[in-house]
Amino acid sequence: MTSPLAGAATNRRNFLGLAGLGVAALAGGGLLSACGGEAGGEGAATGSDKIASLLPRLKELNLGIPKPDVPGVRPIADGYTKYPSTLVDAISEKPGTSGKAIKTMYPAWGPPPPALGSNQYLAAVNEELGIDVDPSAQDGLVYADKMNALLAARDVPDLLCIPDWEVEKLPRFGDAVKALFEDLTDYLAGDKVDAYPMLATFPTGAWRRSVWNERLMAIPNPTDGPFDWGFFYRKDLLDAAGQSVPKSIEELIQVGKAVTNPSKGVWAFDDMFAMVQMFHKVPNADTGWRLKSDGTPEHKYETAEFKQAAEVMARIYKENLVHPDLVASKGADAKKLLESGKIIFKQDGMGMWQGMQAEQQKVTPGFNIQPVPIFSATGGDPLVWGDEKPISYTFIKKGLGKERVEELLRVINWCSAPFGTKESQLRGYGVEGKHHTMTADGPVKTDLGFKEAGDQYFFISGRTPVISPTPQTPNYVNDLITYSNSMAKFLEKSPWGDFKLEFPAKYKAETVPTEDKITDIVRGRRPLSDLDKVVQEWRTNGGDEARDFLAKTLSDAGR
Repeated sequence: MTSPLAGAATNRRNFLGLAGLGVAALAGGGLLSACGGEAGGEGAATGSDKIASLLPRLKELNLGIPKPDVPGVRPIADGYTKYPSTLVDAISEKPGTSGKAIKTMYPAWGPPPPALGSNQYLAAVNEELGIDVDPSAQDGLVYADKMNALLAARDVPDLLCIPDWEVEKLPRFGDAVKALFEDLTDYLAGDKVDAYPMLATFPTGAWRRSVWNERLMAIPNPTDGPFDWGFFYRKDLLDAAGQSVPKSIEELIQVGKAVTNPSKGVWAFDDMFAMVQMFHKVPNADTGWRLKSDGTPEHKYETAEFKQAAEVMARIYKENLVHPDLVASKGADAKKLLESGKIIFKQDGMGMWQGMQAEQQKVTPGFNIQPVPIFSATGGDPLVWGDEKPISYTFIKKGLGKERVEELLRVINWCSAPFGTKESQLRGYGVEGKHHTMTADGPVKTDLGFKEAGDQYFFISGRTPVISPTPQTPNYVNDLITYSNSMAKFLEKSPWGDFKLEFPAKYKAETVPTEDKITDIVRGRRPLSDLDKVVQEWRTNGGDEARDFLAKTLSDAGR
């Protein structure tokens, strides 16, 4: 099974139905009525000065784990090219003591692993935990629908994973957090985190994002890479076609035309509008905002760069360079199309890279995917989208009692043990001889390992970010960090980077309808001339309210 991280970015759009929580479930009298009115509807901004006292104190572990040998330029994680010859036993006591199973829910892409009772991997990890973790893997493509029902019914599991890219689109999410999840401030703030030393190693920036209503409400799963998207291509097929990696928009389109051959069932692209926007230096920070020269907040929809990007994407569609199954939204799997050579370029999360390379090189000799370096379509340096937001958050169900919360935190702490520990290897690879074989270069999963050992524990924990070695792809760590270091210096900076923002509910609720309208425009189902009308509707239905909110945030801070 491909790791959920491989599809995380791609599947963001599929989670957008979560925005319906504010429109239907909250307004319909479920959550909001329990929270006492319209709190959070106008948005909230919490500055770093108010957050500092809530956060765990960052500390290093002294476990004797070898240092990484490939340095990353911050915020890029360091990497290992060699697997440690000796692993450290980081946690001696079993964290589970109550004997009461822990219900969890997380998103999964691809076939779900076997459930508890039919899964040797779960049995082995749970034995070390001293308690049963009973994970519920929900289809990542429709995860939003499941979450909508859970949140509206106030029926959440003990541990619930919510990906970050969806949190920022949930109207009145702060209200939902207050109503349904445990306040962790008194368990983890400052030196209290010492009881959970693995959690104390998480970056402070990840913890800062875990604050709602000026309280620490979740455990972050820190990212090991700041990039929102990568633009991948089949290097083996592009080389065979005698084409070079594009360095401009015109080169991109010309290469696309050269490799598109409908008679052979081959097209150049998937829907890569995010990359086209990035090439045009469209802003993306904080849902797409930047400051104009006069200090006024400006959203990407209002910029000349966005209009140019929309025109280019519409041209790409019009010239039939996108696979027709994707154009028609027939549910085609763009990853499978890239793997089979039916498309040559694909926009996706950086996590797709290693997993696809490792699996497909066994199927197709010479298979080689690489990322296209980000270029600028408008001159000057490129603009690279990205930040240090966590991959996801783990929320603990409210009202379980102090002893149960502490037990759950101990389990999360165990699952967060860093690379180089026995706990991390068991969590990642299962039992030697069953789920993996040990080679001189490290563990390699067996067929049973791929079937049973998914991300059941990854999505209820976090870990100190590093890039770990993989025997199947020995060049990956160097390739990834070299690419990432070269792009990191162009990362977009946000004027609101030191604030925790909860956007107005009306603005959040308008995200999906507006993006759907823009999708219709770039795919040719509506004329390009409609873009100005769509943007005006967006402004009326929440965009201007969000602008005022962001302006006030800076003004109140004396900026």
